[in-house]
Amino acid sequence: MRTMKLSDFDFDLPEGLIATRPARPRSSARLLVAEGARLTDASVSDLPDWLRPGDRLVLNDTRVIPARLSGLRHRDSAQGQVAAKIEVTLLEPRSDGSWQALVKPLKKVRDGEDIVFSPDLSASVTRRAEGQATIKFNLSGADFDAALAQAGAMPLPPYIAALRAPDAQDRTDYQTVWARAPGAVAAPTASLHFDEDLLSALRQRNVGITYVTLHVGAGTFLPVKVDDIADHKMHAERGEVTEVAAAEIAETRAAGGRIIPVGTTALRLLETAARDTGEVAAWSGATDIFITPGFQFRAAYALMTNFHLPKSTLMMLVSAFLGVEEVRAAYAHAITQEYRFFSYGDASLLVPRRGA
Repeated sequence: MRTMKLSDFDFDLPEGLIATRPARPRSSARLLVAEGARLTDASVSDLPDWLRPGDRLVLNDTRVIPARLSGLRHRDSAQGQVAAKIEVTLLEPRSDGSWQALVKPLKKVRDGEDIVFSPDLSASVTRRAEGQATIKFNLSGADFDAALAQAGAMPLPPYIAALRAPDAQDRTDYQTVWARAPGAVAAPTASLHFDEDLLSALRQRNVGITYVTLHVGAGTFLPVKVDDIADHKMHAERGEVTEVAAAEIAETRAAGGRIIPVGTTALRLLETAARDTGEVAAWSGATDIFITPGFQFRAAYALMTNFHLPKSTLMMLVSAFLGVEEVRAAYAHAITQEYRFFSYGDASLLVPRRGA
């Protein structure tokens, strides 16, 4: 395969197709089914009809934390105390209890200074490097969780935040109905289409459901800045496939059922856990797996996912999964048919030619 360039994953998207709110109800969103080159327009509520009894969906149960904070830095000067507004987006926790964070404007804080977010919550800047900061909060454990819930806002992706501010509705909308394990600063967005009615219909269809955990990081929104995609360094994200999850997947495969991850996060985690033997094994750690055309998939039969940003690592992933030309055709169809794109947008079900 020839060297692939960033431009191979570009496309023009009208701004009006960027969804700023989800479909209501969730499962009323549209679903583009791509079986190789064959495209069918459907609805997410039709998903059970595209699955077989004995198939298994793999869902990410991470919970998005309200990771966006607005606070004040106070500093003494000859004119008295001067305050500066500071915006903080939490990226990931560190083993010592501190957090890696984006701080804007970073030039307005110094090491050792405090940022006050609410009467209960503040943080000290302990280190600044490479455009980020390490901060240490005044609270921990349940006290920190409660204070963050009060002071923080949901970390909407930049392409939504540029069009509107986050609000109270996003605390529900930007969270899956089964969210369990706090730690993500971005939602596993394909899963946002599921509601109780759809889950009930899947159970009636005898489709199994397995939960895994991958804490989605803000790195998922970082632009690729290299022309040769082989030079891109992928961000790492923390995840876990439990013994129970691995056993459920193995049992399904042994019985002839198909494994279908919902979202690129679940797929990346399964493929990480299957790297050594080709079978999904129990696994825990940080994965920086970078999936590009030519990747040999071992775990996933099909993939349910949203429509992704041009020139993103997720465009590379879906192109690797379905085929570069097939994805180009599917996205062209979606734009022509005015599907809604990105985190709050519509979904696709990708079934590579081997499964058509």
